[in-house]
Amino acid sequence: MAAKKGTAKKYGKAATRKIQKVMHEWKEGSLHSGRSGPKVTSQKQAVAIALSEAREAGAKVPKKAPATRKRKAA
Repeated sequence: MAAKKGTAKKYGKAATRKIQKVMHEWKEGSLHSGRSGPKVTSQKQAVAIALSEAREAGAKVPKKAPATRKRKAA
């Protein structure tokens, strides 16, 4: 699927390569959260780790969405 004319690509090549590498680790079962944390079993968490690592490496990745604030019940 081609990108629409006049719109920029969301992720750069370096970010895409990082995501592929991390997802491969996740499928093998060798992806851990943190330095020596537990194995990652969630696909969403694996993608989040990949994007975080890509951001740290300076790859073209959109900024992280701000957390939503919960309102207090009156």
